Order: sequence, then structure tokens, then C-alpha cells
Amino acid sequence: MSAPVLFSTFKTASGHVFGHAVLNNPAALNALTLPMIDLLDPQLKAWAEDDSIAGVILSAAGDKAFCAGGDVVSLHHASKRVEAGVVPPEAEAFFEREYRLDYRIHTYPKPMLCWAHGIVMGGGVGLMVGASHRVVSPNARIAMPEIHIGLYPDVAGTWFLHRMPKRTGLFLALTGAMINAGDAMIGDWADAVIEHGQFSEVLKAIEETTWQGNRNADSELLTALLKSFATQPIEPLLHTHAEAIDDVMNHNNLYDIDTELRVMQTHSEPWLAKAAQAYAHGSPTSAALSYELMERHANADLADVLRLEYQASVGCCAHPDFPEGVRALLVDKDKSPKWKPASLREIDHAVIEDILTPRFQGRHPLEDL
Repeated sequence: MSAPVLFSTFKTASGHVFGHAVLNNPAALNALTLPMIDLLDPQLKAWAEDDSIAGVILSAAGDKAFCAGGDVVSLHHASKRVEAGVVPPEAEAFFEREYRLDYRIHTYPKPMLCWAHGIVMGGGVGLMVGASHRVVSPNARIAMPEIHIGLYPDVAGTWFLHRMPKRTGLFLALTGAMINAGDAMIGDWADAVIEHGQFSEVLKAIEETTWQGNRNADSELLTALLKSFATQPIEPLLHTHAEAIDDVMNHNNLYDIDTELRVMQTHSEPWLAKAAQAYAHGSPTSAALSYELMERHANADLADVLRLEYQASVGCCAHPDFPEGVRALLVDKDKSPKWKPASLREIDHAVIEDILTPRFQGRHPLEDL
């Protein structure tokens, strides 16, 4: 079998080298597994420390997806091997190492081009957003749909969603709504929209460019190179429906937002109605947790965000909604989750605090970020 991540390098006109990492599990829409993380992170570290490497490219095999999210099905199966309320060690390992990888990408010392085509969800968005140069295809389908599985927008999602215009990020967190390439541009999730079919031409242009071996200069060169291939993105959904979204989200508490979203289920615009229906079908605990984290992360440092998200994610593994949500959506696929509690009004804030409570002994697993 081929490795789940493929690595290669190529020389450029200046003699500098680019590293190229390819997510290689197209049959599973390149869902991010722990073995993939354990291959990718040390290679990125090695390339960062190699003076001959001028930049790095991250892409994915297949035509359908860059990355459809983290491998939560494996975490679901792991949760079945431990007692209810106990965090499986596989979950602790996955979230720690995934967030370390995300942090490395956000703080990478060299230009990194993430080529995100087709489906980009959850953990895939986490890989994309942190890169210095983010390309999405015109047909990109992008979402943070964790509310459907009893989780929340992790991989620093509670940080970068908060930074979107007005409260559109909170709207996406609560509904898991699918957005397009234009939305990615206005939300600062992407820097250019380029046809996926031009990827080989972009690689050739990178190869034929004279790089400087200096981050700032090479970042400017890569920005200009990508601009020469860029196409106009389609109209952003968030911009088209900005007034309706603002009417729903412009409230000071989640209960009022909940009421407005439930009314929106019968909206005449299908995209808005579908988003509201998805919210109503999602985990109430996930909604409350997402709201709490986005409030806390208003002015937070990225490392602190990931540390608290680690606590939240392993806490979700000890809560019944996460395994139940994965079961209903991805394992049994009956799409009929039994959330506990079943409504927002039933949630005691102590439940949210319990999810966020540290479940490790001694130093934080991500203390050194």
C-alpha cells in the first residue's frame, strides 16, 4: 500500500528546493488520521530546518477533496473500548498531535502553499487556514460541521471563526453551513481562487522561479505567482445573505440566537433554511460549547486557544454527544442522534465547565507551544 502522505522535493531555477507533501487517502476523502499527522509533522519540521528548502507545498490526491476532516470514526470506535465517561488514550494522542501540527503550520518560518480543492471540512480547514498562502478551487465546498457530531469547531476554529466579519463565524459554527470559495476569501481562509486543473502549471511556475531563500521576499514572489493564475471567485453566500444572518446573530445571548435560528428554518432562501435546519438537528451541547469558546477566544493567543481546545476536545470524548453524533452520522448513518440533553434550555453551565476541565496530570500536553 502507498503511504498515507507522500513526500517529494524539486529544485527551482535558483537552485533552491521546494518540499511537497501530498495527503494520500482519496478513497476516504483524505480524512486526517493519526498516522498521517505523525508523518506530516516531523517532515515539515525537517524542511523548516533545512536551509536548502525555500518553501513547502501541501496538497492532496484525488479530484474530490483536499481533506474532509479528522478521522473521528476511529475515535468513536476507541470510545467503545473504554467505560462511558472515560477518554480513550487514542483521543488524547490524536488531538494533541493534530493541534501541534496546526500550530506548526500557523507559525511556519517559510512560505507554505496549501492547495485546497473540492471538499475542505473540519480538520482540513485547520490545515489550510494556517498556511501563509491558501489556494481554494472555484468549486470548493468548505464547512466546519462539527455540531452535527457533538463536537465544536476545533483546530483553532473558535479562534479564526471569531475573526470573520460581524458574527458570520458564529453562524457557521452553530449551523455547520457549507460555504464557497468567495466566502473563504472574505473570511480570510484563502488568498486566491485557482482552477484545480492548473495545479501542474502552478508547480511548473514555482520550479521556474528564481527564489531568494528569504521568507519575506519569497512570500511576495509566491503571492505574485499565484495572482497570475487566479480567477474571480463566485459571489460569497455570507455576503449575499449578510442582512438575514445579522438579524439572527445580533443578540447578546445564545438563547435569543437559538430562537431566531429556529424561525429561520422556514426561510424562503434555501441555503439559509438548510443552515437553520442543520442547527436545529445538531447537538445543543455543541452549540453551547461553541458559543462559550468563541466568547473566551475574543482576544486570545493562538497557543492558548489550542490548549483550551485540547481540553474541550478530550472533554467531548467523555460526554455522550460526541460518540453518539459520530455513530448517527458516520457509523450507523441513521442520522437520528439522541442528544443528551436534548435542548439548549436543559443544559446546565456546569456541563460546559466539566467538558473544559483539564483531564491530564501535571503539565499541559501542549504547554510548550
